[in-house]
Amino acid sequence: MNIEKIHTKDISQQMDEWLSPVADCVSSFIFYSVDLNGVSLPIILIWLMAGSIFFTIYFRFINVRYFFRALYVLLGRDTKPGKATGEVSHFQALTAALSGTVGLGNIAGVGIAIATGGPGATFWMIVAGFLGMSSKFVECTLAVKYRKVHANGSISGGPMYYLSKGFEMRGYKKWGKTLAILFSIMCVGGSIGGGNMFQSNQAVRQIVTICHLEQSNNASLWLGILVAFLVGVVIIGGIKTIARVTDKLVPFMCVIYLFMACCVLLNHHEALIPSLKLICVQAFTGEAVSGGVAGVIIAGLRRACFSNEAGIGSAPIAHATAKTDNPLNEGFVSLLEPFIDTVIVCTATALMIIVSGAYEHTEKTGIELTSHAVSHTAVWLSYLLAAIVFFFAYSTIISWSYYGLKAWTYITGDSYLSRLIYKSFFCALIPCGAVMQLESVINFSDAMIFAMALPNMVALYVLAGEVKSDLRRYEDNL
Repeated sequence: MNIEKIHTKDISQQMDEWLSPVADCVSSFIFYSVDLNGVSLPIILIWLMAGSIFFTIYFRFINVRYFFRALYVLLGRDTKPGKATGEVSHFQALTAALSGTVGLGNIAGVGIAIATGGPGATFWMIVAGFLGMSSKFVECTLAVKYRKVHANGSISGGPMYYLSKGFEMRGYKKWGKTLAILFSIMCVGGSIGGGNMFQSNQAVRQIVTICHLEQSNNASLWLGILVAFLVGVVIIGGIKTIARVTDKLVPFMCVIYLFMACCVLLNHHEALIPSLKLICVQAFTGEAVSGGVAGVIIAGLRRACFSNEAGIGSAPIAHATAKTDNPLNEGFVSLLEPFIDTVIVCTATALMIIVSGAYEHTEKTGIELTSHAVSHTAVWLSYLLAAIVFFFAYSTIISWSYYGLKAWTYITGDSYLSRLIYKSFFCALIPCGAVMQLESVINFSDAMIFAMALPNMVALYVLAGEVKSDLRRYEDNL
């Protein structure tokens, strides 16, 4: 087959025609909304935030009480030599999970939140990230507690396992199995959409724009094939290879991104204090924003929930592989994930957009606002941003390939052929995502990923009591 004869527009149209009706059907159900003061409030957002608030109170603000304990465990000082089981270290598990959450949403998504909710949305974004730490603690603790250790030493874990095993112990075997399969199906769909096609779409478009390749019809396709190759090289080795890549890539790209943010903030240092005041004032007044305060709150909460994925059930699949002799320890480490993702990285993006005055350009949204803030500081930062976008997308793709693989093998069985089929299919879809229409990709990916929260949050409510009992014994021993 001569690839030069392939027209990316034809591929895009065909994929769009197939995906659009599916995306519309699923998203209309998952994102069913109620009207609140003229602002659309998705039910799934209420579902996630209610859980975050409940677990924060139920565990007596564990996100505050055990924050420094999480840092202590992250350094590996919690585990007795020879007693820990697992495939990767606490740090590698954290970076693998972070690579799935710290991504384009931290750049483009924050811009959308500020464009729709104003600067005040930043305040509520931080609040939601803070509360989401508690949900993350519960789900990642359960992931380690109910994980499955295979004969070869490899590990499978996540919501599908604590749904099936945890519910079976309570006499709800059929319900647990049904919810586990339902979660797995949606996780596979989420890995294909948000974890694959959306990421390759945005990464390739950013490169095409920066390198002025718009005139080349096959540029996006070839770049997508290149990304597929780079992903395939990593995911073929499983979680250990993924962890070895992410434990270097995630800290590197976060540091570079924060360096870029510091450059923007220093260049507009005189606007920093006024910007912080503006964030606090508009968080409670909702000035110049549709829907007033409600609009500001919803925009901030939505961005945080969509970014750190607390309660979604994706991160526990990575955290389940950590080497530890106590599930609670990995739960403590997972507290840091929403903090890094939302409180640090998302806030850095928001401050760049606000102090530079980019948010005042109402015709821009998403990544355009971040690009405007960066390019008006220094031209070379635009190229750095393009590189960051690529690495953010790449790291997200390799992490979500693992999430989808574990969900896939839960349904089909953990055989070599099953794993090969999924990995081949996953890599083949990367070039397809690179040339697709963005709207269909977003609708499909958002719907599938947030559909995962429905069975996962049910499991967290049902099993929270035993996590609290384990925590009480842990505190008694301390």
